[in-house]
Amino acid sequence: MAKCLVAQSGGPTSVINATVAGVVKANQLNPVYDTVLGGLHGIEGILDEKFYDLTNMSDDENRVLRQSPSSALGSCRYKLKRENVADFEKLFAILKKHDIRTVFYTGGNDSMDTVAALDEYAKANNITGHQFVGCPKTVDNDLMVMDHAPGFASAAKFIATTALQTWTDSTVYTRQDVFILETMGRDAGWLAASSCVSGIVDVLVLPEHPFEKEAFLAAVKKHVDAKNKCYIVVSEGVHYADGTYLAAGESKNDTFGHAVLGGAGNAIKEMILEAGISERAKVQDLSNAQRSHATEQSKVDVEESFQLGMSAHMRSIDPSFTGMTVYVTRVEGDKYDVTYGATASSNIANHVRHFPEEWILPNFEGISKEAHAYFEPLLVGQPEIMYDEKGLPRQVKPYYMR
Repeated sequence: MAKCLVAQSGGPTSVINATVAGVVKANQLNPVYDTVLGGLHGIEGILDEKFYDLTNMSDDENRVLRQSPSSALGSCRYKLKRENVADFEKLFAILKKHDIRTVFYTGGNDSMDTVAALDEYAKANNITGHQFVGCPKTVDNDLMVMDHAPGFASAAKFIATTALQTWTDSTVYTRQDVFILETMGRDAGWLAASSCVSGIVDVLVLPEHPFEKEAFLAAVKKHVDAKNKCYIVVSEGVHYADGTYLAAGESKNDTFGHAVLGGAGNAIKEMILEAGISERAKVQDLSNAQRSHATEQSKVDVEESFQLGMSAHMRSIDPSFTGMTVYVTRVEGDKYDVTYGATASSNIANHVRHFPEEWILPNFEGISKEAHAYFEPLLVGQPEIMYDEKGLPRQVKPYYMR
């Protein structure tokens, strides 16, 4: 038997490690591969032959891995460019050297493009004996084809919980107050919209609609005049009609050419204060907390992410299964359930799934009943968290630190 390799790329989530745990556990139950290697720091680390043997992971470590936040194997923002033939030649030479048959790559849009690119190169150059399998994840929930992306539900649960709890905190005083919660979401408003499950959001600002300053200020004023308070949730990627981001200051680009955002909350805070609508306004930017707060995991999310890793492993038994991404799809019916499908990674790579227009209420008023019905089953349950002797949640020591 040959070896397989599992690696992580892009922004972490609180359940991305559950997919790795699923691949490892599946191989222990059905040893298709004699060795399961962890690729440290994604493609960047694989090119440097940085591996960690996960084959004989204990049951305890596998369970702790599922509740460990961030990317235990390390991540990267390395762009595998199709025109950079040297990278492909080096990578395939490394796979051959280490007898690696299958690569499971866990990530978002750009990571699925990496899976597609590797498969395309192998086929174009008549290279056989290797498989490339995508395992999706992203808190942004902006991946095409699938019902929802692993990682989203836990981030959504954290956001809705934080909204409810900070709203309670912000209403204790009789004084005038505007509270602004800023979430991630460069191109799509799924995360910001999920806050509405809390039932307390007054004004919701999403990137799907170009920002109209006067209409926004009028919506805020209506709530402040009525109850002396207003709770606002804004996505970091909100922009004007000309594409300019609201985020204060000039945004920079990451290595994939995506804008690195942050500051939309402060931008609308200044608008509100300058307009004299409220004497006070406070901003809470959730930043990395929304994707790494593992004690707020959705039980549904953890279990689905783990099963997705197992499904990917099972499908790889077929040597023709390559250039494909395994995904979650919802089963129609009154009771929530899912199945796992597969599609060409190119169907996911470099596309963005926006929050549906028909689920957005007018005048910043929130989301429709259909949106609530979509979100609510994803947030159900919380896994039993294991704690150490200090009372802190147990988590694995990152493999790139060993």
